[in-house]
Amino acid sequence: MTELVKCMTGEYYNCHDQIFLEYKANVRKLLSVYNSLHYDRETEKREILEKMFGSVGDNVSVGTPFICDYGCNIYVGNNISINMNCTFVDCNKIIIGNNVLIASNVQIYTATHPVELNERLTPNWSEESGEYFCRTYALPVHVGDGCWIGGGAIILPGVKIGNGCVIGAGSVVTKDVPANSVAVGNPCRVIKKINGEV
Repeated sequence: MTELVKCMTGEYYNCHDQIFLEYKANVRKLLSVYNSLHYDRETEKREILEKMFGSVGDNVSVGTPFICDYGCNIYVGNNISINMNCTFVDCNKIIIGNNVLIASNVQIYTATHPVELNERLTPNWSEESGEYFCRTYALPVHVGDGCWIGGGAIILPGVKIGNGCVIGAGSVVTKDVPANSVAVGNPCRVIKKINGEV
């Protein structure tokens, strides 16, 4: 099993494998150009997004600066606004539906490490092993249609946010949020249902 397959299936993987170094090198070049473009250079920005993301729908705006890890694992639908200074750590898939607003300073993480120290450290690690000193795995994040993610929110690995949700500014989303919910806080909790649901 390749390191890429391990990564995408949520198993421990070597994040310094050549394939990931290539992904990072490629996206850094694209981001360098993208983040230097003037606000109104929409055609050039679109061309870079198409090269950088796994897929990109119509009417997509990604404010600068924007930071991502691989780029190729980001999938965005139609009518998307991603405001400035967002960070997407897309070691696994980040899937964003249609008609989604993502405010400034939002962070979406797919990569993580075991909590227990003896599981987090790579057994018998040495510099010669070619491995990273700690274990890493990655879980996909899904943001449903019609969501609004408030400024400074943090979405953690493996989280699914249902359609029509509003995530309050500064929230830390540690678990799934059911559709048509307003959820706020750290850890993020549902405080009410919206869009006609009770």
